[in-house]
Amino acid sequence: MALPKRRTPKAKRNSRRSHDRVAMPNLVRDPATGGWKVNHTAGGERDRKGRPIEEDLEFGEGQD
Repeated sequence: MALPKRRTPKAKRNSRRSHDRVAMPNLVRDPATGGWKVNHTAGGERDRKGRPIEEDLEFGEGQD
């Protein structure tokens, strides 16, 4: 297995890692709710297609 001939300086190592950080998400105003949401998503109380989610849904209703 190959080994480096010289030790890598901290400055060179850290400058190589300068792009390995977590980026802040791009937030925009949601016109439907007036709050903040991540860009290119449905936002607040909405499903993946952008339709409002109805809060009063009961799962298993009518099944005996």
